[in-house]
Amino acid sequence: MPTFRIVVVAGLTLVATGASTSAQVPLQPHAASANQLIDAALRDSAAYRRLALLTDKFGHRMSGSASLESAIDWIVAEMKRDGLENVHTEPVMVTHWVRGAESAELIGPRAKPLRMLGLGRSVGTPTAGITAPVLVVRSFGDLRARGAEARGKIVLYDFPFDTAVGPDAAYGQAVQYRVFGADSATAFGAVGVLVRSVTPRSLSTPHTGGMNYADSARKGPKIPAAAITVEDAEMLHRMQDRGEKILVKLTMGAKTLAPAASRNVVAEVRGTERPNEIIVLGGHSDSWDVGQGAMDDGGGSVAAWEAVRLIKQSGVRPKRTVRVVLWTNEEIGLAGGTAYRDAHRAELDDHIYAMESDNGVFRPHGVTFAGSPAGLAMVRGLAQLLKRVGADTVDAGGPEADVGPLNALGVPALAINTEQSRYFWYHHTDADTMDKLDPSDMALCVAIMAVMANTVANITERIPR
Repeated sequence: MPTFRIVVVAGLTLVATGASTSAQVPLQPHAASANQLIDAALRDSAAYRRLALLTDKFGHRMSGSASLESAIDWIVAEMKRDGLENVHTEPVMVTHWVRGAESAELIGPRAKPLRMLGLGRSVGTPTAGITAPVLVVRSFGDLRARGAEARGKIVLYDFPFDTAVGPDAAYGQAVQYRVFGADSATAFGAVGVLVRSVTPRSLSTPHTGGMNYADSARKGPKIPAAAITVEDAEMLHRMQDRGEKILVKLTMGAKTLAPAASRNVVAEVRGTERPNEIIVLGGHSDSWDVGQGAMDDGGGSVAAWEAVRLIKQSGVRPKRTVRVVLWTNEEIGLAGGTAYRDAHRAELDDHIYAMESDNGVFRPHGVTFAGSPAGLAMVRGLAQLLKRVGADTVDAGGPEADVGPLNALGVPALAINTEQSRYFWYHHTDADTMDKLDPSDMALCVAIMAVMANTVANITERIPR
């Protein structure tokens, strides 16, 4: 170990330069603590074991559910047991949508159950369900061209996930049909909407997610919306192409109840010299009501928590405060992120940066940064401390959802750039379970968050805005 540490320190004589007016930040004084945190993160699978306990003990953690609130109580107790400081919750009113009983059945040209999941915020069907012909379209443009055929039908958007582009870009293209598909179909007199699940790969797994009704632009009643599998969407499309009449019965007991009370969780390691200057690490504690929410976003939440615990455990207090925040209600409303912004608005000028992990704690490649060019340059220099874990690249990239409200007010935002090839296979499905994650990959994510937070907490300079 001494020999290895000498090699690492010798390689860290680089400096971080934010701009011509930014002070240079020598890395060598921070190399030993960075290596200590990396060693601690990689020593065992503590984060993975804690995530397994969270997900196995509480299962899904849907906004408004008893399981989410019980999980929050457990998290608070565990953070206090870890010796973190100022452990508390902050109130948030959240969307309370419940799925209810649901099913989709192909009636003709043959009888077959369709695997489906209702979309979050969707209205339900009448108790007897809706039985109607299906019009399959490939895109919004296709729907406009065939709008006269949509009246009285269930519109199916069979828009494929584009595997020729990056996963995030492909998701952005496809998810608009999930989010806006119902309103677009309503304008043409449709009675319901089905959406091809937003995924590049499927094993008959439907993917849920949020949808919206834009009331100000409404040209008809709210209609129910659900996702079906890639396999079933393509089958129905083939049937239509052959000229066969498709008849489907859709039954959904979905409804939106009055907003429910929930909480963000906050804990800290207080700074010794500048305690009012704050670095935020976090993830979102809620999940969809399917699977375990292990990947999205139990893993990110526990990784951030573990990073702060390791800083506390190191025995050397940072000069600035390092805070972990587990936001509620990211999946269906983002109320936790906006509530945190509003509750802490007066101190946002002293938020040095905010970092959320919400891309699955898969193998990390580096870090993304949302902020000024000078800030990007500085973070690229500081990230050389992550060379040992193969994550020293920093790319410009948008903030994760919960830190978006902070970033919009000028707080620099970081995220872990993880391997995304499998993320959307399991996203918002029953398959979002512990077995999809690797303990060593998760430990690397912990190391990244801990090293970046501890280093920035101890340098004199602030990240330029």
